[in-house]
Amino acid sequence: MDHPAINSGRVRKAPENFLSQDGIKTVFSEAKRGRRDFIRNAFAAAAAGAAVPAALAQGNPVPSEGGDPNILNLPEHSKGLGQGVDPEGSYGMPSKYEANVKRRISPGLTQTTQASVSFAPLQSLFGIVTPSGLHFERHHQGWWDIDPSKHRLMINGLVKRPMVLTMDEIMRLPSVSRFHFIECGANTAAEWGNVAVPTVQYTHGMLSCSEFTGVPLITLLEMAGADWKNGKFVLAEGADGSSMTRTIPMSLIKSGEVIVAYGQNGEMLRPENGYPLRLVVPGVQGVSWVKYLRRIELGDMPYAAKDEAVHYIDLMPDGQHRQYSNLQQCKSVVTTPSGGQVLLDRGFYNITGLAWSGYGKIKKVDVSVDGGRNWRQARLEGPVHSKALTRFNIDWVWDGKPAIIQSRAMDDTGFVQPTYRQLRAVRGTRSIYHNNAIQSWLVEENGEVKNVQLS
Repeated sequence: MDHPAINSGRVRKAPENFLSQDGIKTVFSEAKRGRRDFIRNAFAAAAAGAAVPAALAQGNPVPSEGGDPNILNLPEHSKGLGQGVDPEGSYGMPSKYEANVKRRISPGLTQTTQASVSFAPLQSLFGIVTPSGLHFERHHQGWWDIDPSKHRLMINGLVKRPMVLTMDEIMRLPSVSRFHFIECGANTAAEWGNVAVPTVQYTHGMLSCSEFTGVPLITLLEMAGADWKNGKFVLAEGADGSSMTRTIPMSLIKSGEVIVAYGQNGEMLRPENGYPLRLVVPGVQGVSWVKYLRRIELGDMPYAAKDEAVHYIDLMPDGQHRQYSNLQQCKSVVTTPSGGQVLLDRGFYNITGLAWSGYGKIKKVDVSVDGGRNWRQARLEGPVHSKALTRFNIDWVWDGKPAIIQSRAMDDTGFVQPTYRQLRAVRGTRSIYHNNAIQSWLVEENGEVKNVQLS
């Protein structure tokens, strides 16, 4: 197939750091005074003035004439002897040229790092798997590196044979491995009222996807002799200082989807992701994926724990709180071009992003470059798993004029991702959790990409 000659566009990466340490201290002090507008403006000003490291500035462009010295002059790595295998063994690390690709905290979001968040760099990732070292973090009382030989899992409640299992006993049981996304219920929370943060790392970065390995929870309940008639809900309890507890309906567990996991991306869980044991509840908001899992109790009604009766609830327009809205609805976001990036040329670009749904598989993703007036169907990049991230791509030739880029996902239940107007008509503007509205990125004539919202 012949393609017309179109120049390929170049993208300057989004700056990674937006505030200095002094700036962070100022944001914290203003946050204590309740000045959210200051925080928003601090992000905007820092984004506008942020310097881009040389390694990220798409250096060494191809000369227009005279030949490319990067080809004509043989580099050292083609002439010399490289580094050898570490005789003591080592754990592989990314290239030094990728040092800026890392999780980032949000200044002013919380007053302590032990109860805080770090955001995954979605704009720098490929495919659907999040490397374990870049997986977003959400802690309620800090993270721990727990001795697995001392860790225990208790199963009690409406069971015939209450049990206490060691890690060795759990890891000897038949296991499964599955790809699933995990999204914090507060992902995109800052955007409920208006544009608040500049880049996709901060708007959508409480999201990751991994291959998890472990034992189906239903297997453990069967071993314990669960009362299938009266047991309607499970309480999952963590071993960290917050004693995180969440109610899980048996309908999810009986499907076989819920996993008591010890593995992530082919190795043991990382400490910040729940080592040595965590619950994996596909499609459900991340707070229910209890880390440092130490107890499973089978009961006949929801437990109304503090993090489901007071926190992680939805404030509705009529003033009522909606509880137990656990499943993450269909959502998507374009990761390139996205906020903070700069399009350096007119010409061809590959618009790419991620889509996901807590209800099943992504069926299709449409992309608009004119603010939703016209839509084209994107290509879904396999594999497409149920309740996992799905990568999408679509070709676009930028003519140098302003454009508003959006993506709109549909899952296999027929649910279509809403606009902000549609979402606010049902949920209002005072909520925190479960924002799955369509994200808009404005490409200005100078190529700068900014976070915007359409009314």
